[in-house]
Amino acid sequence: MFDQFPVLAQVVDVFTTIVLVCLGILAILCLIRAILGPKVADRLVAVNMLGTMVMVMIATLAVKLNEGFLADVCLIYAMISFLAVIVGTRIYMESYLEKLEGDK
Repeated sequence: MFDQFPVLAQVVDVFTTIVLVCLGILAILCLIRAILGPKVADRLVAVNMLGTMVMVMIATLAVKLNEGFLADVCLIYAMISFLAVIVGTRIYMESYLEKLEGDK
């Protein structure tokens, strides 16, 4: 991608490595929040954020490795992550509404 500018290629390589390391650390913290979250809503937000970070990691890898198919993988992962959060929210809302009806 940066064959004409070797210095720029090296800068992009170092930058993408730093970005991947930072995103990996943040993903671990989100995973901890998803496991320990005090409420179900906190867990759902953490799972959504984790999915978004994984998408960014895949996109960063696509740039770092100069592989176009990883962009397709990123899009498919985005759809699956979105559906997972929607299903989780739906299940949470149904159980919350049942709890409210049981309290009445």
